[in-house]
Amino acid sequence: MPKFKVAICGGGISGLCLAVLLCRDPSIQVDMYESASRFAEIGAGVMIWSRTWKILEAVGLAEDFSRIAHPPPDGSIGVGFDYRRSDQVEEGFQFRLVEMAYGCIRFHRAHFLDVLVNRLPPGVAHFGKRLAAYSDDSEAETITLNFADGTTEACDLLVGCDGIKSTVRKQMFAEEGGHDPVFTGTIAYRGLIPVSALSSDGAVHRTVSTPMMYCGKDKHIVSYSISQGSVVNVITFRSDHEREGSTYPDTWVTECSQQELLDCYSGWEPEVIEMLQHIETPTRWALHHLRPLPRFVNKKVVLVGDAAHAMSPHQGAGAGQAIEDAFVLARLLKICTLSTLHLACEAYQHVRLPLANRVLRGSYESGMMYEFTSEFGDDYPRLGPAIEKQWAWIDETDPVEVLQRAVDYYDSLLLSDT
Repeated sequence: MPKFKVAICGGGISGLCLAVLLCRDPSIQVDMYESASRFAEIGAGVMIWSRTWKILEAVGLAEDFSRIAHPPPDGSIGVGFDYRRSDQVEEGFQFRLVEMAYGCIRFHRAHFLDVLVNRLPPGVAHFGKRLAAYSDDSEAETITLNFADGTTEACDLLVGCDGIKSTVRKQMFAEEGGHDPVFTGTIAYRGLIPVSALSSDGAVHRTVSTPMMYCGKDKHIVSYSISQGSVVNVITFRSDHEREGSTYPDTWVTECSQQELLDCYSGWEPEVIEMLQHIETPTRWALHHLRPLPRFVNKKVVLVGDAAHAMSPHQGAGAGQAIEDAFVLARLLKICTLSTLHLACEAYQHVRLPLANRVLRGSYESGMMYEFTSEFGDDYPRLGPAIEKQWAWIDETDPVEVLQRAVDYYDSLLLSDT
């Protein structure tokens, strides 16, 4: 008999990573409930940094991910991003080059998800299961999950990995309100470009070899190669920061015309226009994020990944922060018992809430810096160092040491509880 049952709602990166790590412990019953009919990810890029790579090494997944990473990490110093002023017709110029150990480790998002799917034991994932509500009566020994298809399941711990529109989070904060997704004021356009289209007459576009941050007033563009260097992932942004916090009236994700994208960046430098002209079918995204939550835990209900700290993508930190959530929570659940589940959840929150919320805030602030709307404007001698300082969270602590802090905190709670 398992010592307790864990229900994971959501089969994205956070839910899959947690399930894979928990399934290594035969004393924990793990069930993942995914609303879709199968695991699926959008065709886009995902990046991680050295901090997350150390976690993948610690849990024995680095070799699998190294096969699909671009470039395969070797610990050497690499480019995080090349920051370039580009909102003028003439050729732009670099105003900051941010380098760091491992550089920017990039993947095709679907390939990234596949590594986790392939590690998931059979029988763990249940599809077509959209959570409608849950009951966590303090007198009940278990939590009851109510799904949209009319079925119910029971668990001892519910983990909400159900993304920015999390049903679990909505119910957790139902009495308080104020913790729904917030429009950032930024619209993003996404597209993928075959590298072959960006190479002509023997010349290769700059972004094929270097992760680029093309910056302009109220707009910026991120581009980097994925899929072993065969595809370039492009995300462009245009912001109206006065709309941050307003209600976005339309569908968050829609298709749009190539002309809309090109008109948005008319007058930018030639290498940007050349790149955008190869995005034939862009999609338009209204970027939302969460304001920092006061807690990630309520009794034996826990939020993980975007359900806890959905952030704007300006530091490429969302996937890494979700993996770090799973890394910490999985370890705590392995060492706790049914009667101390609540202490494990508290220890998870103790270490993860402050760092994740810090990165959430920093991601939004970084976007303002890239668009010259922060306090530094386009004062490059001050702006460049400020941008680089925004990445300090990657190396300020070691994720394995943070995990140990969580374990130590759990032990202290255990002693005080007895």
